[in-house]
Amino acid sequence: MVAAFVSNNKLKRLKELGVTDSKLLTDEKIKEIGPILIHEFDYSSLTIDNVKYNSVYAKGFNLNSIKAKLHNRCLLNLSKKHKGATITQDQFTPPNTYYSYLSDEDEVQRDIKFSTKGEKAFPSVALASCIARYSFLQKMEKLSKEIGLEIPFGAGEKVDDFAAKALYILGKEKFDKIVKKNFKNYRRLFE
Repeated sequence: MVAAFVSNNKLKRLKELGVTDSKLLTDEKIKEIGPILIHEFDYSSLTIDNVKYNSVYAKGFNLNSIKAKLHNRCLLNLSKKHKGATITQDQFTPPNTYYSYLSDEDEVQRDIKFSTKGEKAFPSVALASCIARYSFLQKMEKLSKEIGLEIPFGAGEKVDDFAAKALYILGKEKFDKIVKKNFKNYRRLFE
């Protein structure tokens, strides 16, 4: 999860670099601009590994509640450094639901401007999207090297084939540490 800060004088730089919704950029482009973005812009990033994700999910948290908690912490980290900044976020769930997920948090970032397709509406959200994708690509590359297998992205038959092969090669204990167990690809292995 990433939140990013963009001052008005850096908007032109974002355009020069081609920053937009990361889903509209190739992974090669993300790898090209990622190192520049993380050095030229202020951001807050949090990651939970799959072991922690599976543990939290098993306790009854859904994906949106996990995302809300991570978003909240990233936004708080940045807003403390950039007092008075407008806070924007991609709306992945209605604001009332978002805040309900944070009801047990000691500190909650308020006064957020939510927008569906936030990456297109707010430059800071587009920047955060690109930094998050860059971080994801780095982590997946590292994990692929650690397990000695190239991990495919997405879903479908290619991922199902990989999962069966990885389970066989790694064994269930090690395999369970690199997957999200609530995903359909995982469940299909044991049907």
